[in-house]
Amino acid sequence: MILKGDQIYLRALEPSDLEFLYELENDPEIWEVSGTITPYSKHVLKLYLENAHRDIYDVKQLRLCICNNLGKVLGLIDLFDFDPKNRRAGMGIIIKQTVNRNKGIGSEAIKLMIEYAFEVLNLHQIFVNVASDNKPSIKLFEKMGFDQAGIKKDWNFTIDGFKNEILFQKIKK
Repeated sequence: MILKGDQIYLRALEPSDLEFLYELENDPEIWEVSGTITPYSKHVLKLYLENAHRDIYDVKQLRLCICNNLGKVLGLIDLFDFDPKNRRAGMGIIIKQTVNRNKGIGSEAIKLMIEYAFEVLNLHQIFVNVASDNKPSIKLFEKMGFDQAGIKKDWNFTIDGFKNEILFQKIKK
């Protein structure tokens, strides 16, 4: 499956993505965003990639690579906690290198994933959890039409102490 935009496209994970995943999952600077607290081995990530083909209805998750038009992987976008009965899922996105942020890549990836989620998976809503101090992500999801639904106080423990998390929702019109 390939979802194509103007500057990027989304595609399924491939075995050749092992090095990218290894670098991303083991980058302590993004652990706070991803909820990771320990490094991943290449062996574990290889097993993950071997099962990445499994259906969203089975594993309740869909992870896609965000690639530029030259095929370079820039980041990942996920649907998680897929709930077909209630027609909702969570969404997460990471653009690995800061040089690729604030260039419309995230917006385009989110737009493509929203279209897929609403039109193909027939979801009614998508939710996003964002740390209250993550101003760029808050701005991005607000720009993409997500509404703040609530604040989870002292939700995540970080090196700086507890932080609030904001719940955003986008409901299909």
